[in-house]
Amino acid sequence: MKPKYPLSRRNFIAASAAGIFVPTIIPSSVLGLGKRPAPSNRINVACIGFGTIAHSTVTGFLRDDRAQIVAMADPNRKSGSYGYAGEKEGGRLVGMQIVNEFYAEAEGRTHYRGCRAYEDFRDLLDNEDVDAVNISTPDHWHAVMAVYCANLKKHVYGQKPLAVTVDEGRKMVKAVNRNKITWQTGSQQRSESYFREAVEFVQNERIGKLKTIQIGLPGGHSDWNQMSDRQAAEPVPDGLNYDLWEGPAPHRDYRPALLPLNWRHNFDYSGGMITDWGAHHMDIAQWAMGMDESGPIRIDNIKAELPASSAIYNTAPKFHFECTYASGVKMVVTDTSENPQGILFEGEGDKSIFVKRGEIKMNPYELRRERIQDSEIRVYKSTNHIADFLDGIETGKRTAAPIEASHRSISICHLANIAIRLGRDSLEWDPKRERVINDDAANKMLSRPIRGGWKLR
Repeated sequence: MKPKYPLSRRNFIAASAAGIFVPTIIPSSVLGLGKRPAPSNRINVACIGFGTIAHSTVTGFLRDDRAQIVAMADPNRKSGSYGYAGEKEGGRLVGMQIVNEFYAEAEGRTHYRGCRAYEDFRDLLDNEDVDAVNISTPDHWHAVMAVYCANLKKHVYGQKPLAVTVDEGRKMVKAVNRNKITWQTGSQQRSESYFREAVEFVQNERIGKLKTIQIGLPGGHSDWNQMSDRQAAEPVPDGLNYDLWEGPAPHRDYRPALLPLNWRHNFDYSGGMITDWGAHHMDIAQWAMGMDESGPIRIDNIKAELPASSAIYNTAPKFHFECTYASGVKMVVTDTSENPQGILFEGEGDKSIFVKRGEIKMNPYELRRERIQDSEIRVYKSTNHIADFLDGIETGKRTAAPIEASHRSISICHLANIAIRLGRDSLEWDPKRERVINDDAANKMLSRPIRGGWKLR
């Protein structure tokens, strides 16, 4: 007797989002579908936000035959000045065109119109059959969108930094766990071999007991959109729903100096380079220390240059702070005027490992010839961050960058920014309760009001 509801990829995706796991997946080859699964067996993905980082993440989804991008949402219709030198276009129509042209070529068609564009992500989710979302918006939107999508049982690939406050991050964790969805943070360094190798060497004490971690983050205020001189308020350009772009963030008049991407240097929308690159490098440091579910107990020697709070770019361009863990390990975080960009793990007897994107160095040099054996500590292995997310949807297993780990890493960045903004020399932190000890002003900054009637629950 044939089952009433045959198992397909889409049936499994729905079951996994509801927390119901089945033991096996019928591969597309068994179903005679060839290399690319039939539409009913693909993971339907919606992309929320199409700006600078989305150019790479969308390409990653397009290259995986298991995924089908069906819709694009962005409050901006189409404009330039995206990218890290203002060289790209962004907006929902740009993303939609890229997707449709890719599928037209892949399927040998003259035209393809299967990807549709929406101004409001809520309209997209109301009208499209979506299994998963890729959230690539400015940071101030991450938490509200992630909780909204999780409550609809949509699997989420969410860009870093996870959130703009510690409280937002914790609420995101609760929503993901409550709804039993697959989550992947866009901290792609966890899927790069050099970082994984460094983490395994540290955890297996190939440099002896870990003593100190030195982290160098980019500083300054980069003019990515090439419009930093246009800081005065201007009329909102045609095609941009600016009120929707602001969303839950505090209101300020539209300024080209902030949109696109330069918003990262304003505390209304982000936390500067400390949260931008700190979300990457402190994440690897926490992973190496086995602290994915905890954090430091103190932050000391906090120093920074901080512009006036009224400045357009008001995040710290130069900074120094030191995090102490209960184990005694100290993590020193600075801008690159003090430490080179990357992560230096320092152990016993002058042994060390330095790692950054595309490079790993070990001292002594002979250490590089060693290999971690299967009988030793091995950490989670991923070689493709987006493929790993899709694997998680199919199997219900964890991903390379789970939300609790990302929340704990970015919380350190938030604490540093809180201390800098309050002029504190040090903070004591209770990682279990997630509270600053004996500092009401600092604890108040662990959260912030949400504008415009948006909810975070």
